[in-house]
Amino acid sequence: MHAATAAPTNVVTTVATNVVIVCYDDFTDIDVFLPWEVLNRVPQHMTRGGWRVRIVGDKSHHTSFAGLVIPMHGHLAEANAADAVIFTSGKGARRVIEDEAWLGQFRLDPRRQLIGSMCTGAAILAKLGLLRGLTATTYPTSVELLRSLGVEVVEEPIVTHGNVTTAAGCLAGQYLTQWIIESLAGPAAAEAALASIRPVGEGCVALPAAPAKTPEPKGLTGRRQRAISEA
Repeated sequence: MHAATAAPTNVVTTVATNVVIVCYDDFTDIDVFLPWEVLNRVPQHMTRGGWRVRIVGDKSHHTSFAGLVIPMHGHLAEANAADAVIFTSGKGARRVIEDEAWLGQFRLDPRRQLIGSMCTGAAILAKLGLLRGLTATTYPTSVELLRSLGVEVVEEPIVTHGNVTTAAGCLAGQYLTQWIIESLAGPAAAEAALASIRPVGEGCVALPAAPAKTPEPKGLTGRRQRAISEA
């Protein structure tokens, strides 16, 4: 299994870590739902202040390539303040990269954010200027598209340059999510999330329960007890 490499540069996290998946019409179903599922398996108690995942778009609902209509949690602009952003893949990517108004919604900064893509989503990163001078990977049917945008394409499941990562092939979504989780919550949280989706007999482990809270002492509070004992 390919091992993702955590981002080496500093990412400023908020009280709750926010991860956004950017969606549009004609998205590839698995390239939204696999990352969504894995990212939502991150145990809250293993994060720094909480963990939130949202799917955003430029409409209230978007329709997948397979015809599934899903509601959005918010608007594209949420990506600009997120700790991590994933651009999904699909036939719709070829449309949005020609939509200057859509592209103009983004004010992303890899100095403070993790930014990733699935398959044809790499073309969106290229149009936003995020792959300038970098190699990248994409789905086989999108190789020529990405090359036409001035990007050197390599045949790898995941390619990471600092805080920018491209992943290709639907099941490479697990490598992209691993990179994000390791970078923002640590290797233990990433392993917990990924182990919970592996086949049984091949490393499947149930998600760890949150540690039990220490019960408050009955009667006087701990602080009050200490004050009395120190008086």
